[in-house]
Amino acid sequence: MGQRSRATTIADVAAHAGVSQASVSRVLNGRASVDPEIVQRVRASIAELGYRPSPTARSLVNGRNNTVAMVVPDLENPLFQGILKGLSLAAARDGYRVLVADTAENVDDEQEIALEARQRCDALVLCAPRMPEAELRALVEQVSPVVIVNRPLPGAEVPVVGVDYVRGIRDLVDHLHDLGHRRIAYVSGPPTSASNAERRRGVAEALAAHPDVRIDEVPGGSRLDDGYAASDAVLAAHRDGCTAVIAFNDLVALGLMTRLHELGVEVPRDLSIAGFDDVPMAGFATPRLTSMSVPRGEIGEQVWHRLRTLIEGGPVEHSVLYGPRLEVRGSTAAIAAVRA
Repeated sequence: MGQRSRATTIADVAAHAGVSQASVSRVLNGRASVDPEIVQRVRASIAELGYRPSPTARSLVNGRNNTVAMVVPDLENPLFQGILKGLSLAAARDGYRVLVADTAENVDDEQEIALEARQRCDALVLCAPRMPEAELRALVEQVSPVVIVNRPLPGAEVPVVGVDYVRGIRDLVDHLHDLGHRRIAYVSGPPTSASNAERRRGVAEALAAHPDVRIDEVPGGSRLDDGYAASDAVLAAHRDGCTAVIAFNDLVALGLMTRLHELGVEVPRDLSIAGFDDVPMAGFATPRLTSMSVPRGEIGEQVWHRLRTLIEGGPVEHSVLYGPRLEVRGSTAAIAAVRA
């Protein structure tokens, strides 16, 4: 068995080019003070020897390890998965990798997990953090550079990329109102969710715009089993006159639809149901789920654009709020059509 050849080192490059190891290091790190002739010799030796700089060694030189972390409250949520994918693809084009930390909706662990993640990375993304605002403001000062997703933080020197949930809920109510629905149930999200607070604000604005509409709030959550568990309360609202339901997100809507089907309640004949986020499985439900479409991948790209600017010492760029798009499918229908 032949001996395994060792990897080419910076010392080998220096000897081949006839320069010091310090000169090779300066060339690798793009120092402008290096003589152009030396740069040319070092690059020629690197190419001939097939030398590849060690990421670990380079991180010791420039103080970076070319990784960022994204902290999410629930990695099972397809919305967060889509944002993560967009972020990861955009970061990879710039030579960065993304690590993920899931807090599992445990608010008490969020700060500690975020701090630990930041110690291992060059920057941080806080996706839909659940912690109280005062704690979040204190945290962003400790973990900078940082970008926040789906959590308003007025006045803070930190970029925020999110979704206009207020507008989205208003559009859903408008859609159901146009179909003739006047009694609607809203299955709410986690109490600590800032986007749930935004959705509730959308409910309030929709009620102001449609005085003939009544919207009852039903406790829910953010997962499939939360929607499944909310079925009793939704059916109670239905018996009291509700003809349509808006769920906190698609997962809640899909869980609710599953349980309603088991109980013999037909959607949309008996109840129209709409979700939010337009996750991939929404289009494969039976019936296909009406939802507000959110550009998950594009949000991830915008997060990376702002994070990269901060890593490179640039300014805090303006926040971005995406307007969701209504996708009308078979889970919502006009009252006259389903009762004919």
